[in-house]
Amino acid sequence: MQFHELLPDDFLDQLQTEAGVKRNNCVYSPLVTMWLMMLQRLHCGASLESAVLELLRGLPPSFWPNPCKRIRRWQEDGTAPSSNTGAYNLARQALSPSIVQKSYDRMFAQMVSRMDQTASQDAPRAFLLDGSSIRMPHTPELCKLYPPGSNQHGEGHWPVLRILVAHDIYTGLAMRPEWGPMYGPEAVSEQELLTRAIDRLPKDATGVSDANFGIFWVAYTFQQHERSAILRLTADRARCLAGGELQDGIDRELVWKPSIGDRRRHPDLPADASVAGRLIVRRVQPTNGDAFLLPIFTTLRLPEAEILAIYGQRWNIESDLRTLKSDLRLEELTCSTADMVAKEIDMGMAAYNLVRYLIHLAAQQSGIPPRCFSFSKVRKIIEIFGPALANAANEEEAKRIFEQIMRLIQQSKLPHRKRKRPSYPRAVWKRRDSFPKRKK
Repeated sequence: MQFHELLPDDFLDQLQTEAGVKRNNCVYSPLVTMWLMMLQRLHCGASLESAVLELLRGLPPSFWPNPCKRIRRWQEDGTAPSSNTGAYNLARQALSPSIVQKSYDRMFAQMVSRMDQTASQDAPRAFLLDGSSIRMPHTPELCKLYPPGSNQHGEGHWPVLRILVAHDIYTGLAMRPEWGPMYGPEAVSEQELLTRAIDRLPKDATGVSDANFGIFWVAYTFQQHERSAILRLTADRARCLAGGELQDGIDRELVWKPSIGDRRRHPDLPADASVAGRLIVRRVQPTNGDAFLLPIFTTLRLPEAEILAIYGQRWNIESDLRTLKSDLRLEELTCSTADMVAKEIDMGMAAYNLVRYLIHLAAQQSGIPPRCFSFSKVRKIIEIFGPALANAANEEEAKRIFEQIMRLIQQSKLPHRKRKRPSYPRAVWKRRDSFPKRKK
């Protein structure tokens, strides 16, 4: 299986040794537990009971290189483990968050290295950056760490965290996210989360973001960490950099220096802090017909058309966030502790990456860009054919099933619409969720 190839046994043994975790032969080993957590997300946030039943339906023997007594009995005389969820739930809670994080980083690094050969060699590797929010159950621990928001009607009920994601512009592969409280005295901004996560970006990566990140501190952070950036600016900030009104056709090299407000918000900035780059202003016309001036600050030394083409794909991150929240059910978590929140988010993103990796393999065979495949249909293919692949009798049967999966994925292209789909004005749609009638 691709998952087991990305996380070999010796690597997991090393992680357990470093974390000081005693290695016991058991049914729910770290590898099995992480795989079942990923399966829950691939099955649209399935229950613990569904995960245990997936285990009892059968997993490849390679998941247990040194099988325990119960696994040996299961393999020899068919006496399966219990279908109760207690053992799996305890294994989820006992799983070390550091093991989950390092496993995710290992899988991400392996996928990136395998995808390098098929990515375009002319265009730079770029990652789309954006933030979002995730809601959680109302528990004392989560309410303390991630306080609910408040408005004119009073304090909210649900704890909310702010999360920052970074997705590859070509493949959609997601780096391990960073998150923190969205409200309360310890609230963090998306820009602060970027400073925590930027070291995990590949060395040759370019960050692409909207105007929320188009500030001096973000540009300076990219420069200090030796990464390039393409940042959209607000019109006011662009006018300050240009020293006058914005005009279509501006492509000017300049040195961005912090303002008085920048130094007040970041007093640790050096006296000579500055970022050398280019200011590009172009008139663009979206599909809704409303033309406007688009100001961009970049540290890349590429032709203007290529920079605009890279930024033109920024909307993909919005589709990726929708996929994470709707298809994998990461919009609202059901776990009640901070450690389980961290593990659920990481394993949910790992499940997303596994689908993206299979899409990459299909794109490599067909020559179609990975973004042209339907994520939801590929996820459904994995959901239906995954158990058959896991229960293959031999290598030949597993190869045949995997080739069938690849053929089906290659048929999962997004439709090419001849007519433009109707668009609707942006609005806030009320959620049909039930809230507590009383507050303590």
